[in-house]
Amino acid sequence: MFTGRKLPLTLAFAVLVVVAFGVSCKGFFPDPVLQSIAINPTAPQVNVGQTQNLQVFGTYDDGTRKQVTSGVGWSSNPTSVATVTGTGSATLTGVTPGSATITASAQALNATASATVIGNVSLITVSPTSGTAHPGGTGQAFTFAATPGPPSFITADNGGTLVITVDDGKITCSVSVDTSGNPAELCTAATGAAASYTIVMTYPDGNGGTVTSNAATLNVN
Repeated sequence: MFTGRKLPLTLAFAVLVVVAFGVSCKGFFPDPVLQSIAINPTAPQVNVGQTQNLQVFGTYDDGTRKQVTSGVGWSSNPTSVATVTGTGSATLTGVTPGSATITASAQALNATASATVIGNVSLITVSPTSGTAHPGGTGQAFTFAATPGPPSFITADNGGTLVITVDDGKITCSVSVDTSGNPAELCTAATGAAASYTIVMTYPDGNGGTVTSNAATLNVN
C-alpha cells in the first residue's frame, strides 16, 4: 500500500519510465523509406481547355503504399500540348491536341505518365478514299480531316490511331504532308506487299469512346 509521499514519487517515476521508453522506441521504429513512385492515372486524357487532377502514390520499404502529398515536382513535355502545376497533387491542363509526357519527382525518384489532349472532333473524313502504292515507291498520302476541330487534321502524332486491316506488316505509314501541305499519313509498301489494304483513323471523342473515319483503300501492285 502506497502512503504519504511514496505515491507521488512512484507516479513520477512511472511517467519518466514511459517517456524514456517512448523516446528509445523511436530509434527502433524509423520512418519508412520511399522506394518508388507512380502517377495516377498513368495515361490521363483531357480535353483542350479542360483540367484533370493527378496524384503521386509512393511504395515504401515496409511494403506500404500511400499518396505522396507534399514535396512533389511536376513537369510536362511539351508544354505546348499540356501544362501541369502543383506540389502534391497536380492539375493537368489541355492546351492543344496531342500527346505529352508528364513527369513527377519526389525524394530523387521519378515517375512518368503519357497524357493525351483531346480536341473537339465528332467526324473524321479521309481523302482520298483510295490510292495506289508501288513496292519501294514513294507511297500514298491520306489526310484525315476533322470536324469541327481542333485539330483540323488527325494524325498519329496528335492523338489519332491509324489502323490497317489486315495488317501483315508490309505497309508502313508515317506522319507527313499531302500535296496541299496538310498533315497526313504517308503509307508506303514493302517488296512483296501486293494486295489491297483498308486504312482507318480513330480518335478519342472525350466521352470515353472513339470517332472512326470512313475507310480508305490502298492498292499495292
